[in-house]
Formats: sequence, structure tokens, C-alpha cells
Amino acid sequence: MTLEQRINAFSALGNRISSLSKAEREQVHQHASLTNGWFTPASVQTALDGIVLFLKKETLQTWISRYPTPASEKLVGIAMAGNIPLVGFHDLLCVLISGHRALIKLSSQDALIEVMIKWLIEIEPDFADKITIAERLNAAEVMIATGSDNTSRYFEYYFRNKPNIIRKNRSSCAIIMGEEPSATLAELGKDVFTYFGLGCRNVAKVFVPEEYSFNGLLDAWAPYNDIINHHKYANNYDYQKSILLVNQTPFFDNGFVLLTESSNLVSPISVLFYERYLDQQDLQKKLQSHADKLQCIVSANGWYTDSVPFGKAQQPEVWDYADDVDTMKFLTSI
Repeated sequence: MTLEQRINAFSALGNRISSLSKAEREQVHQHASLTNGWFTPASVQTALDGIVLFLKKETLQTWISRYPTPASEKLVGIAMAGNIPLVGFHDLLCVLISGHRALIKLSSQDALIEVMIKWLIEIEPDFADKITIAERLNAAEVMIATGSDNTSRYFEYYFRNKPNIIRKNRSSCAIIMGEEPSATLAELGKDVFTYFGLGCRNVAKVFVPEEYSFNGLLDAWAPYNDIINHHKYANNYDYQKSILLVNQTPFFDNGFVLLTESSNLVSPISVLFYERYLDQQDLQKKLQSHADKLQCIVSANGWYTDSVPFGKAQQPEVWDYADDVDTMKFLTSI
């Protein structure tokens, strides 16, 4: 297959997703939710909309033009996660668009990857020989794996003699100055509540000034209160609240999210950690202590260096790589 064929096929996949009828969308949403109760229609649609942005033909051409053609075709193993809908799609795109073959171990939690593969092969049948779904990845010449800190140790050992990208747990945080208007704080809610906080780009912690009051923040997030009607999220909320009460841990509560102070970065579902900072120097020191665990940082209008504007954490560009490891550079250099 030529590069042009591959680009045209993925572009056509994006067009197919964006032109789904209402009935087709509902069918996809239902298919996803049968496998994973966290995959609501809203979550699935957010993921699909994000992929459509990846697959614009001009975007793909601009992206791939930055990289050389690989010296040879490799069989690349992909161990996919399933914490949010279609989280493994970007790795599949990178492997195939760069001209390699994909050996995929699917997550049992995400049935949507198979749907994308089916549609892609219908659009470009030559991809049928480039994609294999398997339970074992020992035949892979190269490895890309995403998982927990525990599973990453297994991957690192098992694939230690092969070129690899092994990703571990990551999370994201927000920086609040204390002067943000309500509408801006409402945008931050997207970064906290999209996908119920299950993604590595979800904000799990906020850094706030020493004397910051949370009343305005909690009020600004009122539009997201419907999240408590999801039974899995509500169960987490009730459980986490009971633990805080039993332990007599101080917390803020607006009826659907709990804010409690902690130096930790990763908070449980329905809980948001906060940590106060004295000044910019203190803030920078705190962020540096979490550098190897941060996926992204968000701030109002992206004022903080290398941060993302509030509300944009879950809208990465196709060249925004997980863990800041350039997957395409890796794949085109092997």
C-alpha cells in the first residue's frame, strides 16, 4: 500500500464516522455500553468526535510529512487499554499510517476498536493483511503497550529484547490562579468530568493559591451534576464520601464531586484532590515532583508554560503523544 492509499483510507474512515445516521450512532453507542458500563452515549460520541478531528486529510498529510519512511515493514504488537472509548485507536493509526503491520491484543473493555477495524477494511481491503487480532503478542517484532504500573513491569520484562514503548499510569492536573471567572471554571469541568475522570488526560488534582475558596468553583460546575445519575459513578461517590466521613477527613462537597486536600496526584473516581501553593516558585516545585506521572497540565487560556487551556484536555491533536513519547518517530526509525 502506498502512503497516499493509507491516508485516503483513514480520511474516508473519518468521513464515515462523521456521517453516521442517528440510528447508526445509537447502534454504536449501544454496542459499546454492552461491554463497558462506563461507555455512555456521551462518552462514546466524545471519543468519536475526537477521532474525526485526527482523520481530516489535511491533518494527516501535515502530520505524516514530518517523518521519514520506515526502512522496512515490521510487525508491531499493540496491547490496548480500555479505560475510555477508543483509547487504543491512536496507536493503531500510528502503526498503520507509518506502513507497518499491527498485531493487536484488544482490551475486553472496549468493543469499539473492532468496529473501527471493520470499517477501515471495508474502505480499504488491503488493510486486511495488515491487521491481526490476537491473544498473545510474542510474534511481534516491536511492542507498544499501555497499562497500569503493575502490567508495565510485566511488559518491560517480557519485551525487554525488542524495541518498545511501554506506558504506565499517568494523570493530569489543573492550575487555578484564583481570578478565573465562573465561565472559565465551568470549562475546567470538562477536563474533570468527561469520561467520568477515567482517562489519563482527566484532571484528578487542582493546585490552588493558599487562601483559595472553593465555593465559586463548585458552583461553576453545577451544569455537570447529571453525572451523579450514573449508577457506577454514584456508587463511587457514596463509597468515597463514607470513607472521608469515617476518617474525619475534611472535604468540600457539591453533591456530585468531593474535594479533599492531598499531596497525591491521582484521585479516586468522584474525588478531586487539591493542593495549595504559596507562589510560582512553590508551584513549580510541586509540579516537578510529579513530572514523571503527569500527562498534561491545564490552566485558564493555557497561561502556564506548556499547559492546555481549560476544557481542552480531552481534545488532543493527532501529534499530541501519550507520555510525551513521539510514537511516530519511534515507528519510523525502527
